[in-house]
Amino acid sequence: MAPQTSPIQLLQQQRLLLQLEYNTEKEAFRQQTEQIGIERKVKRGDAWWPVKVIRSYYNSLNQLAVEVMRQTDTDIEHSFEFGRPVQFFSVDTDHSKISYFRYTATVSYADGDRMVITIPDGTSVLDLQNAENLGVQLSFDETSYRTMMDALDRAIKGKGRLGYLRDLFYSHQKPETFVFPSLHFPYLNPTQEEAVNQVLRAKDVAIVHGPPGTGKTTTLVEAIREALMRENQVLVCAQSNMAVDWISEKLVDRGINVLRIGNPTRVNDKMLSFTYERRFEAHPDYTQLWAIRKAIRELRSHRKRADEHFHQKLESLKSRATELEIRINSGLFGEARVIASTLVGSSNRLLDGQKFGTLFIDEAAQALEAACWIPMRRVSRVILAGDHCQLPPTVKSIAALKAGLGKTLMERIVEMHPEAVTLLKIQYRMNDDIMRFSSNYFYEGKVESAPEVKYRSILDLDIPIEWISPNHLDNLEKPDYHEQFVGESFGRINKAEAELTLNTLQHYFERIGKQRILDERIDVGIISPYRAQVQHLRRLLMKREFFKPFRRLISVNTVDGFQGQERDVIIISMVRANDDGQIGFLRDLRRMNVAITRARMKLIILGDKNTLTRHPFYRQLWQYIQQLSGKEE
Repeated sequence: MAPQTSPIQLLQQQRLLLQLEYNTEKEAFRQQTEQIGIERKVKRGDAWWPVKVIRSYYNSLNQLAVEVMRQTDTDIEHSFEFGRPVQFFSVDTDHSKISYFRYTATVSYADGDRMVITIPDGTSVLDLQNAENLGVQLSFDETSYRTMMDALDRAIKGKGRLGYLRDLFYSHQKPETFVFPSLHFPYLNPTQEEAVNQVLRAKDVAIVHGPPGTGKTTTLVEAIREALMRENQVLVCAQSNMAVDWISEKLVDRGINVLRIGNPTRVNDKMLSFTYERRFEAHPDYTQLWAIRKAIRELRSHRKRADEHFHQKLESLKSRATELEIRINSGLFGEARVIASTLVGSSNRLLDGQKFGTLFIDEAAQALEAACWIPMRRVSRVILAGDHCQLPPTVKSIAALKAGLGKTLMERIVEMHPEAVTLLKIQYRMNDDIMRFSSNYFYEGKVESAPEVKYRSILDLDIPIEWISPNHLDNLEKPDYHEQFVGESFGRINKAEAELTLNTLQHYFERIGKQRILDERIDVGIISPYRAQVQHLRRLLMKREFFKPFRRLISVNTVDGFQGQERDVIIISMVRANDDGQIGFLRDLRRMNVAITRARMKLIILGDKNTLTRHPFYRQLWQYIQQLSGKEE
């Protein structure tokens, strides 16, 4: 880094790159809205159509909410979740014209084929109920960008603690620490124990670097518990709702009072029980507040022109409602030990004026740096946990990516302050042969397998990793294993490889035996980096009679869809097969690191060797697998 570039200049550069990303994404969204047909949006999971309005009501936060139900394609995975902006539309009878409703609404939660959406007060629910062929689609997310821009502006102007952290993260100045003897935690391994001690000693910053299967969440939960022995309350954030749910659930299981701002992605009673909305509703004063809010609405709708006392009555009711809201809120926030939200969600007005000693950011390597600055203004020290060798943040603008927008705050601190990082070194997920390649390539060989998983396998004398290259098979009537291109942003598909993927899995299942698979609940993940291939594989799987008994044990998804998960057997369909050695975004090796480290006992890769091994990473992986199977080339 050039010495003349100050932290403020670097953050200003980040802001310009974020603006570029905003423009790119907004333009892509506009084009997509104009050019992609509704059916395509439904298939991509970005729209539900048609939907039916089931009911409307005021929720506990006094927002007007409508519940809708999708009428078709209920098995398609969708992208709707809490906080995402959406737009309603209607399609006329002959499907020639789409009319959009003029306002933006927000998803409160989506579960299966039902979704609750909050709409601006004063909008007509009747218009929605009477609309022909009503649908709802994701809208461009202005709010997240605005919140990130504001956070960068605040960090640029930051004084006091925020200014100190900014200057520290962008320089080689040593972070400050406390000095005390190490504490011992009998149920943690030595590197996990070291990580918790490092978190407790940090005055400014600490990083828990958790490669796949090393118990990062366990370590983080322990660190949060220990922090709560010394502080009254901490703030816990993550990039995605799913990651916030995951850490919140683990904390609740340890008996910690969590208040979750926002709604969970999995809507069940356990997850909902610690949400702010549920807790607010359950408060003893809530019935009184609800009655006052109802009285306000009735007063407004029956307003008499000549009623000179109208304003007086209204103001009196409103001030009573505000008083009750403040009382309920201070009760809820007073009891909670952990406030949990997404990074963007930490800008919620409920947190206005709140200060915390410590901010924990989980999955920090998946968040844009700007997002991490959102909660940072509320805290005096930051603990980041994640793995910058796994999924990176999503950046749509290639120019912004090349100029460094994809570089996360976690990566920056790892480079500037290696002394603040603890690498978790013992993994509890994979057979050692599956883990070894990833450990050598991404973690300097430092990750070791716990003895209890080192030799885990399903079949005796099975080789834990196989790579089947379709074009190297000896079958006489070879189908065409070349990839095909489908639609602009929908990616690629390789139909022959998809068939081979299922044949391979069927053959492996036959070797294990149906009864054993069902008795031991041996689960399988089929991964493909391309969404089109994932959907094609799902359709094929549904049609195959052989797999009917095992439906619940097999899931098919993209690499991103398997983040943080694991299965006994993983089978990866790589898709790319062409004469030019083009592998597109398979060059993002962090994605491949995620894919190959999901498997506990068996990993099968299907991909054209000639196309893939022109890239050094895949060449090394091919050679590694050949050595394991004793077929050294």
